[in-house]
Amino acid sequence: MTIRVAQVATGNAGKLTLRQLIDDPRFELVAVSTSNPAKVGKDAGELAEVEVITGIAAVGDLDAVIAARPDCVVYCAMGDTRPVEATKDVQKLLEAGIDVVGSAPGTLQYPWGTMADKVIDKVEASARAGGATLYITGVDPGFASDLVPLALASTCQRVEQIKCFELADYATYDGAEVMFDLMGFGHPVDSTPMLFLPGVLGLAWGTAIRMMAKGLGVEVDEIVEHWEAEPAPESYDIAAGRIEKGTIAALKFSITGMVDGHPAIVVEHVTRTRDDLRPDWARPGSGGGAYRVEITGEPSYVVDIVPSSHHGDHNHAAIVAACGRIVNAIPDVIAAEPGIRTTLDLPLPTGHGTYRAPTRP
Repeated sequence: MTIRVAQVATGNAGKLTLRQLIDDPRFELVAVSTSNPAKVGKDAGELAEVEVITGIAAVGDLDAVIAARPDCVVYCAMGDTRPVEATKDVQKLLEAGIDVVGSAPGTLQYPWGTMADKVIDKVEASARAGGATLYITGVDPGFASDLVPLALASTCQRVEQIKCFELADYATYDGAEVMFDLMGFGHPVDSTPMLFLPGVLGLAWGTAIRMMAKGLGVEVDEIVEHWEAEPAPESYDIAAGRIEKGTIAALKFSITGMVDGHPAIVVEHVTRTRDDLRPDWARPGSGGGAYRVEITGEPSYVVDIVPSSHHGDHNHAAIVAACGRIVNAIPDVIAAEPGIRTTLDLPLPTGHGTYRAPTRP
Protein backbone atom coordinates (compact mmCIF):
# COMPACT_ATOMS: atom_id res chain seq x y z
CA MET A 1 0.00 0.00 0.00
CA THR A 2 1.42 3.37 -1.01
CA ILE A 3 1.88 6.15 1.50
CA ARG A 4 0.14 9.45 0.78
CA VAL A 5 2.72 12.23 1.06
CA ALA A 6 2.95 15.98 0.65
CA GLN A 7 5.92 18.29 0.20
CA VAL A 8 6.33 21.64 1.96
CA ALA A 9 8.90 23.97 0.32
CA THR A 10 10.75 23.41 -2.95
CA GLY A 11 14.13 25.07 -2.43
CA ASN A 12 17.56 23.41 -2.58
CA ALA A 13 16.46 20.49 -0.39
CA GLY A 14 12.74 20.50 -1.09
CA LYS A 15 13.03 20.02 -4.83
CA LEU A 16 15.23 16.97 -4.22
CA THR A 17 12.92 15.33 -1.67
CA LEU A 18 10.08 16.12 -4.08
CA ARG A 19 11.97 14.38 -6.87
CA GLN A 20 12.15 11.17 -4.82
CA LEU A 21 8.51 11.41 -3.73
CA ILE A 22 7.50 11.56 -7.40
CA ASP A 23 9.78 8.72 -8.50
CA ASP A 24 9.60 6.31 -5.55
CA PRO A 25 6.76 3.74 -5.91
CA ARG A 26 6.34 3.58 -2.13
CA PHE A 27 4.73 7.02 -2.15
CA GLU A 28 1.75 8.81 -3.69
CA LEU A 29 2.23 12.57 -3.94
CA VAL A 30 -0.98 14.41 -3.04
CA ALA A 31 0.10 18.01 -2.43
CA VAL A 32 2.98 20.50 -2.72
CA SER A 33 3.20 23.91 -1.09
CA THR A 34 5.57 26.82 -1.62
CA SER A 35 6.15 30.23 -0.07
CA ASN A 36 7.15 31.66 -3.47
CA PRO A 37 4.12 33.16 -5.24
CA ALA A 38 5.80 32.64 -8.61
CA LYS A 39 5.74 28.86 -8.03
CA VAL A 40 2.09 28.60 -7.02
CA GLY A 41 0.11 26.71 -9.67
CA LYS A 42 3.14 25.03 -11.20
CA ASP A 43 3.19 21.24 -11.54
CA ALA A 44 5.23 19.33 -8.98
CA GLY A 45 7.27 17.75 -11.78
CA GLU A 46 8.36 21.17 -13.01
CA LEU A 47 9.31 22.25 -9.48
CA ALA A 48 11.32 19.05 -9.02
CA GLU A 49 12.96 19.66 -12.41
CA VAL A 50 11.96 16.26 -13.77
CA GLU A 51 10.27 15.45 -17.05
CA VAL A 52 7.08 14.21 -15.44
CA ILE A 53 3.64 15.81 -15.29
CA THR A 54 2.18 14.79 -11.95
CA GLY A 55 -1.11 16.70 -12.08
CA ILE A 56 -0.31 18.09 -8.61
CA ALA A 57 -0.18 21.90 -8.71
CA ALA A 58 1.68 23.81 -6.01
CA VAL A 59 -0.39 25.68 -3.44
CA GLY A 60 0.61 28.58 -1.23
CA ASP A 61 -0.52 27.61 2.26
CA LEU A 62 -0.48 24.76 4.77
CA ASP A 63 -4.27 24.59 5.02
CA ALA A 64 -4.45 23.35 1.42
CA VAL A 65 -1.82 20.72 2.20
CA ILE A 66 -3.77 19.55 5.24
CA ALA A 67 -6.96 19.40 3.15
CA ALA A 68 -5.26 16.91 0.81
CA ARG A 69 -5.09 14.48 3.77
CA PRO A 70 -1.54 13.17 3.42
CA ASP A 71 -0.29 10.49 5.79
CA CYS A 72 3.03 12.32 6.05
CA VAL A 73 4.46 15.73 5.14
CA VAL A 74 8.07 16.27 4.12
CA TYR A 75 8.92 19.67 5.61
CA CYS A 76 11.93 21.43 4.06
CA ALA A 77 11.16 25.10 4.63
CA MET A 78 13.97 27.34 5.90
CA GLY A 79 14.33 26.86 9.64
CA ASP A 80 17.74 28.34 10.37
CA THR A 81 16.57 31.94 10.09
CA ARG A 82 12.90 31.37 11.00
CA PRO A 83 12.88 28.72 13.77
CA VAL A 84 9.72 30.01 15.48
CA GLU A 85 7.68 29.99 12.27
CA ALA A 86 8.98 26.54 11.30
CA THR A 87 8.09 25.14 14.72
CA LYS A 88 4.56 26.55 14.47
CA ASP A 89 4.16 25.02 11.00
CA VAL A 90 5.20 21.62 12.33
CA GLN A 91 2.81 21.91 15.27
CA LYS A 92 -0.07 22.73 12.93
CA LEU A 93 0.60 19.63 10.84
CA LEU A 94 0.95 17.39 13.88
CA GLU A 95 -2.30 18.68 15.39
CA ALA A 96 -4.01 17.81 12.11
CA GLY A 97 -2.91 14.19 12.61
CA ILE A 98 -0.20 14.27 9.94
CA ASP A 99 3.23 12.74 10.56
CA VAL A 100 6.15 15.01 9.69
CA VAL A 101 9.67 14.28 8.50
CA GLY A 102 12.01 17.01 7.42
CA SER A 103 15.11 19.13 7.63
CA ALA A 104 13.70 21.87 9.87
CA PRO A 105 13.47 23.13 12.50
CA GLY A 106 16.87 21.62 13.24
CA THR A 107 16.63 21.94 17.02
CA LEU A 108 13.84 19.35 16.99
CA GLN A 109 16.31 16.70 15.81
CA TYR A 110 17.09 16.10 19.48
CA PRO A 111 15.71 19.04 21.49
CA TRP A 112 16.27 17.89 25.08
CA GLY A 113 18.86 20.05 26.77
CA THR A 114 18.95 22.44 23.81
CA MET A 115 15.44 23.85 23.44
CA ALA A 116 13.39 25.33 26.26
CA ASP A 117 11.27 22.67 27.99
CA LYS A 118 8.11 24.71 27.42
CA VAL A 119 8.68 24.65 23.65
CA ILE A 120 9.35 20.90 23.67
CA ASP A 121 6.19 20.37 25.73
CA LYS A 122 4.12 22.35 23.22
CA VAL A 123 5.40 20.30 20.29
CA GLU A 124 4.82 17.05 22.20
CA ALA A 125 1.30 18.21 23.09
CA SER A 126 0.58 18.91 19.41
CA ALA A 127 1.81 15.44 18.51
CA ARG A 128 -0.34 13.80 21.18
CA ALA A 129 -3.38 15.81 20.14
CA GLY A 130 -3.09 14.59 16.57
CA GLY A 131 -1.64 11.16 17.31
CA ALA A 132 1.23 12.10 14.99
CA THR A 133 5.01 11.66 14.88
CA LEU A 134 7.84 14.10 14.10
CA TYR A 135 11.35 13.24 12.86
CA ILE A 136 13.92 15.85 11.84
CA THR A 137 17.30 14.93 10.34
CA GLY A 138 19.86 15.76 7.67
CA VAL A 139 23.59 15.29 7.10
CA ASP A 140 25.27 17.36 9.83
CA PRO A 141 23.49 17.69 12.12
CA GLY A 142 22.15 14.39 10.85
CA PHE A 143 23.41 10.96 9.86
CA ALA A 144 27.07 12.03 9.67
CA SER A 145 26.92 13.12 13.31
CA ASP A 146 24.61 10.51 14.81
CA LEU A 147 23.98 7.33 12.80
CA VAL A 148 27.50 6.86 11.40
CA PRO A 149 29.59 7.67 14.51
CA LEU A 150 27.31 5.67 16.79
CA ALA A 151 27.42 2.68 14.43
CA LEU A 152 31.22 2.80 14.53
CA ALA A 153 31.21 3.28 18.30
CA SER A 154 29.18 0.08 18.61
CA THR A 155 32.25 -1.86 17.44
CA CYS A 156 34.62 -0.31 20.01
CA GLN A 157 35.63 -1.78 23.33
CA ARG A 158 36.40 1.72 24.61
CA VAL A 159 35.56 5.21 23.30
CA GLU A 160 37.51 8.24 24.55
CA GLN A 161 36.35 10.77 21.98
CA ILE A 162 34.11 11.09 18.94
CA LYS A 163 34.94 13.88 16.51
CA CYS A 164 32.81 14.63 13.45
CA PHE A 165 33.93 16.98 10.68
CA GLU A 166 32.37 18.68 7.70
CA LEU A 167 35.22 19.66 5.38
CA ALA A 168 33.95 21.40 2.27
CA ASP A 169 34.55 24.01 -0.40
CA TYR A 170 31.31 26.01 -0.60
CA ALA A 171 32.21 27.94 -3.76
CA THR A 172 29.54 26.09 -5.73
CA TYR A 173 26.85 26.23 -3.04
CA ASP A 174 24.22 28.76 -4.15
CA GLY A 175 22.34 29.22 -0.86
CA ALA A 176 22.90 32.97 -0.47
CA GLU A 177 20.80 33.27 2.70
CA VAL A 178 22.84 30.61 4.48
CA MET A 179 26.19 31.77 3.10
CA PHE A 180 25.87 35.50 3.65
CA ASP A 181 23.11 36.10 6.22
CA LEU A 182 23.80 33.14 8.49
CA MET A 183 27.49 32.25 8.09
CA GLY A 184 28.73 35.75 7.30
CA PHE A 185 30.76 35.15 4.16
CA GLY A 186 31.56 38.44 2.45
CA HIS A 187 31.19 40.35 5.73
CA PRO A 188 34.01 42.15 7.57
CA VAL A 189 36.30 39.75 9.44
CA ASP A 190 35.82 41.72 12.66
CA SER A 191 32.02 41.31 12.52
CA THR A 192 30.13 38.50 14.25
CA PRO A 193 27.86 36.57 11.86
CA MET A 194 24.50 35.31 13.11
CA LEU A 195 25.79 31.73 13.36
CA PHE A 196 28.50 32.79 15.80
CA LEU A 197 26.48 34.89 18.20
CA PRO A 198 26.95 33.40 21.69
CA GLY A 199 24.91 30.22 22.08
CA VAL A 200 23.86 29.83 18.44
CA LEU A 201 26.38 27.10 17.58
CA GLY A 202 25.36 25.21 20.70
CA LEU A 203 21.72 25.60 19.72
CA ALA A 204 22.32 24.36 16.19
CA TRP A 205 24.69 21.45 16.94
CA GLY A 206 23.82 20.77 20.56
CA THR A 207 21.25 18.35 19.17
CA ALA A 208 23.99 16.21 17.61
CA ILE A 209 26.30 16.51 20.61
CA ARG A 210 23.60 15.45 23.07
CA MET A 211 22.27 12.67 20.85
CA MET A 212 25.72 11.13 20.54
CA ALA A 213 26.15 11.48 24.31
CA LYS A 214 22.83 9.74 24.89
CA GLY A 215 23.91 6.94 22.54
CA LEU A 216 27.17 6.55 24.48
CA GLY A 217 25.36 6.63 27.82
CA VAL A 218 27.05 9.79 29.13
CA GLU A 219 25.88 13.30 29.98
CA VAL A 220 27.36 16.50 28.59
CA ASP A 221 28.26 18.97 31.34
CA GLU A 222 29.05 21.94 29.09
CA ILE A 223 29.12 22.88 25.41
CA VAL A 224 32.09 25.01 24.32
CA GLU A 225 31.95 27.06 21.10
CA HIS A 226 34.87 28.30 19.01
CA TRP A 227 35.15 30.00 15.62
CA GLU A 228 37.72 31.80 13.50
CA ALA A 229 37.65 33.44 10.08
CA GLU A 230 40.09 33.93 7.21
CA PRO A 231 39.86 37.01 4.94
CA ALA A 232 39.82 36.88 1.15
CA PRO A 233 43.23 37.71 -0.36
CA GLU A 234 41.43 39.33 -3.32
CA SER A 235 37.89 39.85 -4.62
CA TYR A 236 36.18 36.99 -6.45
CA ASP A 237 32.76 35.52 -7.22
CA ILE A 238 31.20 32.30 -5.94
CA ALA A 239 27.85 30.73 -6.78
CA ALA A 240 26.07 32.56 -3.94
CA GLY A 241 27.52 36.00 -4.74
CA ARG A 242 30.59 38.20 -4.35
CA ILE A 243 33.42 37.86 -1.84
CA GLU A 244 35.28 41.15 -1.58
CA LYS A 245 38.96 41.36 -0.67
CA GLY A 246 39.46 41.39 3.09
CA THR A 247 36.02 39.98 3.94
CA ILE A 248 35.27 36.53 5.36
CA ALA A 249 36.25 33.85 2.85
CA ALA A 250 36.86 30.78 5.02
CA LEU A 251 35.62 29.64 8.41
CA LYS A 252 36.56 27.08 11.01
CA PHE A 253 34.23 26.47 13.90
CA SER A 254 33.72 23.78 16.50
CA ILE A 255 31.18 22.72 19.09
CA THR A 256 32.56 20.59 21.91
CA GLY A 257 30.62 18.54 24.42
CA MET A 258 32.57 18.35 27.68
CA VAL A 259 32.17 15.30 29.93
CA ASP A 260 33.91 15.55 33.32
CA GLY A 261 36.25 18.20 31.90
CA HIS A 262 37.17 16.13 28.82
CA PRO A 263 36.27 17.09 25.21
CA ALA A 264 34.33 13.87 24.64
CA ILE A 265 32.24 14.80 21.58
CA VAL A 266 33.32 17.38 19.02
CA VAL A 267 31.73 18.66 15.81
CA GLU A 268 34.06 20.76 13.64
CA HIS A 269 33.41 22.49 10.33
CA VAL A 270 36.00 23.85 7.92
CA THR A 271 34.27 25.80 5.19
CA ARG A 272 36.24 27.39 2.38
CA THR A 273 35.14 29.40 -0.63
CA ARG A 274 38.45 28.75 -2.38
CA ASP A 275 40.57 25.64 -2.14
CA ASP A 276 43.86 27.43 -1.45
CA LEU A 277 42.68 29.19 1.71
CA ARG A 278 44.16 28.09 5.05
CA PRO A 279 45.95 24.90 3.95
CA ASP A 280 46.83 24.33 7.63
CA TRP A 281 43.18 23.68 8.49
CA ALA A 282 41.81 20.13 8.06
CA ARG A 283 41.13 19.13 4.47
CA PRO A 284 38.99 16.42 2.84
CA GLY A 285 41.00 13.40 1.81
CA SER A 286 39.86 13.40 -1.80
CA GLY A 287 39.17 17.07 -2.55
CA GLY A 288 35.89 18.94 -2.80
CA GLY A 289 34.14 17.90 0.36
CA ALA A 290 33.83 15.13 2.91
CA TYR A 291 32.30 14.20 6.25
CA ARG A 292 34.93 12.70 8.51
CA VAL A 293 34.37 10.67 11.67
CA GLU A 294 37.32 10.20 14.02
CA ILE A 295 36.95 7.93 17.01
CA THR A 296 39.72 7.72 19.59
CA GLY A 297 39.45 4.48 21.51
CA GLU A 298 40.01 0.78 21.00
CA PRO A 299 39.94 0.41 18.13
CA SER A 300 40.29 3.95 16.79
CA TYR A 301 38.82 5.03 13.45
CA VAL A 302 39.24 7.71 10.82
CA VAL A 303 36.48 7.41 8.22
CA ASP A 304 35.94 9.86 5.35
CA ILE A 305 32.50 9.90 3.76
CA VAL A 306 32.81 11.45 0.30
CA PRO A 307 29.45 12.08 -1.38
CA SER A 308 29.22 12.35 -5.17
CA SER A 309 26.38 12.61 -7.65
CA HIS A 310 25.69 12.21 -11.38
CA HIS A 311 23.88 15.55 -11.21
CA GLY A 312 26.32 17.81 -9.38
CA ASP A 313 29.38 18.16 -7.19
CA HIS A 314 29.97 17.37 -3.50
CA ASN A 315 27.70 20.20 -2.33
CA HIS A 316 24.79 18.89 -4.41
CA ALA A 317 25.51 15.30 -3.37
CA ALA A 318 25.44 16.20 0.33
CA ILE A 319 21.97 17.72 -0.06
CA VAL A 320 20.82 14.61 -1.95
CA ALA A 321 22.09 12.47 0.94
CA ALA A 322 20.17 14.56 3.48
CA CYS A 323 17.04 14.30 1.36
CA GLY A 324 17.37 10.54 0.96
CA ARG A 325 17.71 10.11 4.71
CA ILE A 326 14.58 12.20 5.27
CA VAL A 327 12.36 10.52 2.68
CA ASN A 328 13.51 6.96 3.42
CA ALA A 329 12.58 7.47 7.08
CA ILE A 330 8.89 7.96 6.24
CA PRO A 331 7.74 4.33 6.68
CA ASP A 332 9.50 4.03 10.07
CA VAL A 333 8.12 7.37 11.24
CA ILE A 334 4.58 6.36 10.31
CA ALA A 335 5.04 3.13 12.28
CA ALA A 336 6.49 4.95 15.32
CA GLU A 337 4.64 6.09 18.42
CA PRO A 338 3.36 9.70 18.42
CA GLY A 339 5.73 12.41 19.59
CA ILE A 340 9.21 13.70 18.78
CA ARG A 341 11.31 10.80 17.57
CA THR A 342 15.06 10.69 16.92
CA THR A 343 17.59 8.42 15.25
CA LEU A 344 17.94 6.67 18.60
CA ASP A 345 14.25 5.73 18.53
CA LEU A 346 13.83 4.50 14.96
CA PRO A 347 14.93 1.09 13.64
CA LEU A 348 18.34 0.80 11.99
CA PRO A 349 17.83 2.15 8.44
CA THR A 350 18.90 -0.22 5.67
CA GLY A 351 17.90 1.48 2.42
CA HIS A 352 14.88 -0.83 2.14
CA GLY A 353 12.89 0.04 -0.97
CA THR A 354 15.61 2.09 -2.70
CA TYR A 355 17.15 -0.52 -4.99
CA ARG A 356 16.80 0.10 -8.72
CA ALA A 357 18.44 -1.94 -11.49
CA PRO A 358 21.07 0.02 -13.45
CA THR A 359 19.76 1.75 -16.56
CA ARG A 360 20.85 -0.13 -19.67
CA PRO A 361 22.01 1.85 -22.74
